Amino acid sequence: MLMPPISRYMSRQPWTISWDAPLSQATALMQEHQIRHLPVLKDGKLVGVLSERDVFRLERLRYLSNHFTVEDAMSSDVYCAAVDDPVDAVVERMAANKLGSVVVVDRSSRIEGVFTTVDGMQVLAEVLRRVA
Repeated sequence: MLMPPISRYMSRQPWTISWDAPLSQATALMQEHQIRHLPVLKDGKLVGVLSERDVFRLERLRYLSNHFTVEDAMSSDVYCAAVDDPVDAVVERMAANKLGSVVVVDRSSRIEGVFTTVDGMQVLAEVLRRVA
């Protein structure tokens, strides 16, 4: 049996945010679309990922400044997977490195989606249903 590609399970998420956007704008976007991970762009290029957890960490320091930007909170070490990467390899790397999300890109490095631990749980549920 061939391993399905990550693109089969990813959340097709066109939502991105600029590195210099106010953190409040990112929070509003995440709440509006009920998402927990936002790829961060600078001049159209992926430079980071902002997670809900990153926002919460910085929120605790809000008393120091109300002028945080996405860059202040984002993680710049981003794991990217190609749309045709096998799902098992992506999930294994996520688990080994304790990653909450993977940005999925096409051959031109354009963002196609995001694969998160929630998507991984959906993969697990599908596999378990097949086995049962």
